[in-house]
Amino acid sequence: MPTWARFAIFFTVFLGVIGGGHFFLYRRLVRAVTDNVRLRRIGGWVLTGLFASLVVAMPVARVLQNTFSELVGAVAWTWLGVAWYLSLSAAVLGLLAFAVGRAARKPPEVDASRRRFLTRAAAGGAVAASAGLAGYGLFRAYAPAEVTELVVKLRGLPRALDGFTIAQVTDIHVGPTIGRRFLDDMVARVNALKPDLVAITGDLVDGSVESLGPCVAALRNLSARNGVAFITGNHEYYSGDEEWCAALASTGVQVLRNRRISIGDPAASFDLVGVDDWSAPEERRSDLQAALAGRDPERATVLLAHQPRGFEKAAELGVGLQLSGHTHGGQMFPFNFVVGMTTPYVAGFYRHQGAQLYVSRGTGFWGPPFRVGAPPEIVKVVLQAS
Repeated sequence: MPTWARFAIFFTVFLGVIGGGHFFLYRRLVRAVTDNVRLRRIGGWVLTGLFASLVVAMPVARVLQNTFSELVGAVAWTWLGVAWYLSLSAAVLGLLAFAVGRAARKPPEVDASRRRFLTRAAAGGAVAASAGLAGYGLFRAYAPAEVTELVVKLRGLPRALDGFTIAQVTDIHVGPTIGRRFLDDMVARVNALKPDLVAITGDLVDGSVESLGPCVAALRNLSARNGVAFITGNHEYYSGDEEWCAALASTGVQVLRNRRISIGDPAASFDLVGVDDWSAPEERRSDLQAALAGRDPERATVLLAHQPRGFEKAAELGVGLQLSGHTHGGQMFPFNFVVGMTTPYVAGFYRHQGAQLYVSRGTGFWGPPFRVGAPPEIVKVVLQAS
């Protein structure tokens, strides 16, 4: 399916969902709280304006790609996160208020007054709860990423490379809400780990090379003895994958598109394999078999694949370790449970037929600048000879 068609379908569904959500918020937080026509009208127009910001944010960002579009995008994405937690809190507390009201029946005039009190209390509680969740989520999204150290015994790894370290960053999503300051801090934290290799496993950007190139130039400051490797994620195909791959390659980054390279020296080395994302157009889609063709099966292999969905196939083909991202660990509670319904690999370490997989929660975030229940991370992988 062409990229424009996928975007059109997504945008249509998106409009339906957020439109319904804003109508629900109007019913629960405005209409149910006051009988004042003027206040209802003001509340309705405010919610309509916020809904409109979400409608125009993506088209404006795709067409203009300037400071104004970034501002519109930042406001819209922030509101989307707040609206989600407002809706969730209003739904939960509304059901609770309904249950309490049903449990204690009173005379009609008392019952109506009680229902109005419970409705207003639920609305106030929803605002307070969503403000707390949004405030925490905003802080956690921009706070320094946690460093997760992972020690992995890798079959076939030469003894001389025992202790080899890979710093994995993924799902950074440079764009309206993540800029140069965030990247500079991330680069400093990665360099402090003194890795032998840096792996960027996709979804680096949400925008064009022209608009985001100066910001992404911060990656030039990454320091690793064996350099920096990059693979595409699904978002690179919305932003111009070929342009981005060329731009990164021009800075010395090893761009792995369904191919492998040798890491180390002739006396002691392993295969680093990188595949394109499953979401790519047919002619550029993930092709692990092509990347592994002609490989010595006795050599240690580390696979960089944005999505974890091909892990079982990688295990069958003899891959020892796969590093992935894509899921964000759910990013915002309770989406971790939703993601868990679509894949068994949400976040963390997994094994299958002798192969190993680590799915990072991601270093940045996408959409709403919130992380609740899934803090960002930089993964430090320490390889050990088995």
